[in-house]
Amino acid sequence: MPRTAATIAPETLHPSLWLASQLAHSTTRCIDTGYAALSAQLPGGGWPTGTLIDLLQQQPGIGELRLLHPALASLGSRPIVLLAPPHPPQALALAAMGLPPSQLVWVRSGAKSGDALWAAEQILRSGCCGALLFWQQHARGDTLRRLHLAAQSGDTLFCMLRPLTSAQDSSPAPLRLSLRPAV
Repeated sequence: MPRTAATIAPETLHPSLWLASQLAHSTTRCIDTGYAALSAQLPGGGWPTGTLIDLLQQQPGIGELRLLHPALASLGSRPIVLLAPPHPPQALALAAMGLPPSQLVWVRSGAKSGDALWAAEQILRSGCCGALLFWQQHARGDTLRRLHLAAQSGDTLFCMLRPLTSAQDSSPAPLRLSLRPAV
């Protein structure tokens, strides 16, 4: 009996294909989120590495570092780069979360956003860091594609933190989450 398109499992055609009624399966390396309920919902069971993760937030400082800290703490001694954070990092608070200040690299960008985008691309291409957290207000689609390609050259956990209003813009990010503060 010949197989029809309805009987062929989509993942047999390509590993990135899946039905809307099932969760996607990921073949990329993932880092556990530290939250069982969240990890169960993410393809691969955690934060994917070597790819762009788009975290869209209502405003900076709503707990994005608290969300990411279990994954960041699991990186061992690999450096964690905080690129263009909206506020200076508080070393004592980060140390209390299990992130030693000696592991953190704070990169402030110049007045032009192009400086920060260039720095992000260089960090990703170097492969020297365990994670890059990049706060950016505006990024064009072609810029996001360049960063996504740069991330694919290594296994860095790359989270781009952007405003929630960016959800209406296209993005090459395989994982996009909107973050809102809990009430």
